[in-house]
Amino acid sequence: MVAQLLGLAFLFLPTSVVTSTTYGVKINENWEVVYRDTSVYGVVGKAVILECGTTLPDMYIWSFTKPGTEAIKAVVYDLGKGQRIQKLAETLGRLTIISNSAAVSIEQLPVAAHGLFTCQAFYDIAQEPKVFYYYVHLTVRVPVSKPYLLMSDVSPVEGSTMWMRCNLENGTGPIQYVWQHETRSGNISAFAQGKNSVINVTDVTRNHTGWYRCVASNAVNSESSNRLWLDTIFGPDIPQIDVTPYSITERGYSALERETVSLLCQAQSNPASQYVWFYNNSQIYTGPQLTITKILRMHTGEYACLAQNTYLNTRSRKTISLTVYYPPDGSPSCSVEPALNHTSLRLLCSWPGGLPSPSLHWTGHPKRVGQNEADTGQQTNPLTNTAILLMSEVLTSNNSSFTCMGSHLALKESTECSTRTYIPPAEPMCFAYVTNNKKYLMLSCSWDGGAPKALVWWEGPGGMGDQGKGGQENSNILILRYGTASGGKPYTCQAKHPLLVQTKTCRLTLEAPVLLTRRRVVSVYEGSDVQLTCNLRDNYLPVSEITWFNNQGVGVQDTLKYALLRTSAWANLTVKDTKETQDSGEYRCSTSNAVGGTEINVTLVVKRHPMPPNASLVNVMYNSRQRTEVELEWQVQNEEAGGWTGFILQHIWVSERPGRRGSNNDSKETTEERIGPPVWYQNIIQDPEARSHTVGRLTPTVTYEFRITPVNHRTIGHSSAAKTPAEPRYNVYPAVIGAAIGGMFIAAFLTVLLLVFIIRNRNNNPRLHDMLFGSQHSQSRENINFPEDEVVRGSEGEIEEIGGSSNLGPTMPLPRAASPLATSQAPPPGDDNEPVSVTITVKATGS
Repeated sequence: MVAQLLGLAFLFLPTSVVTSTTYGVKINENWEVVYRDTSVYGVVGKAVILECGTTLPDMYIWSFTKPGTEAIKAVVYDLGKGQRIQKLAETLGRLTIISNSAAVSIEQLPVAAHGLFTCQAFYDIAQEPKVFYYYVHLTVRVPVSKPYLLMSDVSPVEGSTMWMRCNLENGTGPIQYVWQHETRSGNISAFAQGKNSVINVTDVTRNHTGWYRCVASNAVNSESSNRLWLDTIFGPDIPQIDVTPYSITERGYSALERETVSLLCQAQSNPASQYVWFYNNSQIYTGPQLTITKILRMHTGEYACLAQNTYLNTRSRKTISLTVYYPPDGSPSCSVEPALNHTSLRLLCSWPGGLPSPSLHWTGHPKRVGQNEADTGQQTNPLTNTAILLMSEVLTSNNSSFTCMGSHLALKESTECSTRTYIPPAEPMCFAYVTNNKKYLMLSCSWDGGAPKALVWWEGPGGMGDQGKGGQENSNILILRYGTASGGKPYTCQAKHPLLVQTKTCRLTLEAPVLLTRRRVVSVYEGSDVQLTCNLRDNYLPVSEITWFNNQGVGVQDTLKYALLRTSAWANLTVKDTKETQDSGEYRCSTSNAVGGTEINVTLVVKRHPMPPNASLVNVMYNSRQRTEVELEWQVQNEEAGGWTGFILQHIWVSERPGRRGSNNDSKETTEERIGPPVWYQNIIQDPEARSHTVGRLTPTVTYEFRITPVNHRTIGHSSAAKTPAEPRYNVYPAVIGAAIGGMFIAAFLTVLLLVFIIRNRNNNPRLHDMLFGSQHSQSRENINFPEDEVVRGSEGEIEEIGGSSNLGPTMPLPRAASPLATSQAPPPGDDNEPVSVTITVKATGS
């Protein structure tokens, strides 16, 4: 029965596969098969369950038909004896049967599982069998992979055409594409969508610059590509120049002097523009912002910004005009000047410079405001100068003040200047002087001070009043030829001021000078400085320079010998370091002026100082055996009376010991003494209280003579008798005693060393040992300490000299050939280190 049912089932399978429609087949009471048709969607790599009825059939068979083929292949079946999974199932994923049902679970679903799965289910086989055919159409969908974006040009030029493509590796269609644009600020918008993976941009603009991504979607999932930057190349546009601080005029931009002015140039461009600044067509700076700290008036001119796109090699330019406003230097200048022949006043206010020109105006009492300068016919600059004429009727008071106000747009506050009119406080002053070449006499008259300045002119004897027509302000000089001035007659200076009705005067009367001196005869001692005086009796006008002439009639100037101290009224002459024969005589002081001259004589008497008292040497001796220094002592006769200021200590070379010439100690001075004639060498002693002195650096082999000479200022006294230095006292007895004792100690020490050496080396030098101490087997036992065995004395009790030596000093006694021991027994053989007792007698003699 089962076989029949199975055969019937397989008989109907080909029919169901070929048809494109689904059928539900059921074996009813009339033995009809029931067909059920479903559709299932799965995703690659995921799991899917294929249902085969709602209950577990008695038998079932799952088969698979690949799309495009007619073959039906079994996958798994259960004919009542357990599940049997076919090899085909391995290609369709990990296939398992769900317990208590005929449903199939496929995990890790592959694309190969896409097709028609058929489940033949058999129910109630033992009674009335029922057959169901379940057609399950499994659609395996592939999710879209991560797309990647391609652009034909990632840096297109503005106005060009480009395309974008969204590429996918995998994905089951249909696929929907969405194109997104992200601006620099982060705003994201979809600007295109559709089923086409490519879009074209026909006119690229700078607004297209930004991040782009594409989003691909299907029934399974949606994936976005990575962002790709689209950089549109454009520009530069016409630059925009911003001036800070901002101030615009009809001629362009303006700035105030010493401000910090910033010019910022901006031109839209990609890549960013390169900026070059030009000032009056000369390149001055590279960069977008030109900053001028403390701008000056010289910076006024045309500023141009050139923007360059180095990628496109394009450029654009913009020029502006910058005017630097600056105030005039300083502050307004106010002045007052006379007008109408010193009968009126003119007020002047000027403030030159500045851009634009400053504004000026006078302030003051309304009565002080006279007629405008235009009424006087004077031409002034109305912008930088202003003038007001004050007529004589308003000139009623002295020391009046007027103020001029000045303002400029470059200054925060107005500035002002003031002037005042006043009469000179003092009276006119007159004086006279002569030119250097004594050709002209100059009469000067001045009336200093006052505002405005006074008018001054001269009037004098001989009809000179017409010179007032050529008067000058503040001062006037009358020039006369030297020697033509009228003595004793006045010259009058006239002075006039606008604020005074009457003129003022001063007068000069010229006279010849007279000289005076304090002493006509001056006496001084030789060597001192003396001052000679000369002065004018009165202040004569005019006065030339006072001149001194020395005793030789030569004009005196400042030198090492003479010193001049002078003014216009006196001149003092100082004669330095006076000498009797040179400086004694008549000195003359002379001067003159345009009227006459005069002179005065002063007699200078220079005296010598008195002769100093005599001095004598009391002690002249070498201070050592080397004979290189001599100590001298002297005394002065009648010391209580005084009369000396120092001493001259002299020495001379007399003779030299024979055989010592050419000594290394000879100095250059000593060598010159031997070659030339003997001369006295001096040592100057300026201390009058000194009574001793040491002369060094002498030659030991030379004999010298010394003498002392007293000095009173420049008067040199008589020299003392010459003396030769004496030898120093010397005692040789302590030296001899010391040498003898030292010799004894040295001889004893050497003798002990010799005996110890002979004893320790007697086997190596037996003869020397036997000669000194005798044979070892000798029976003689004489003692070495006996005097008669040690030395042989001379007839006078002294030790005889051995070997004919003539040197006196310690001697070593020679012992006889005897045993070195004082005992009767000899040391055992072979004992070389046995101690030896030796007695040595040493006698030293000295003279």
